Amino acid sequence: MVNEEFKVYIEDTEGNVVVDKTLKSQANGFIDLWLPRDRTYNAKIEYDGKSVESEISTFKGDNTCITTMQLM
Repeated sequence: MVNEEFKVYIEDTEGNVVVDKTLKSQANGFIDLWLPRDRTYNAKIEYDGKSVESEISTFKGDNTCITTMQLM
């Protein structure tokens, strides 16, 4: 999904909101997002009435490119 706008909401495990904004996907279809290291987050992405929620983390050895979140 190229150049589309997605509602992105991310909070840490303590409930602190880290991201709460609309982000546009790039020409390659990815959303470029940087999060602080060594933490776990709950992420929710919404688009056109569909959404996906997932726990993601930024510890050493974690994936830096997440391709498993699928809008339903």
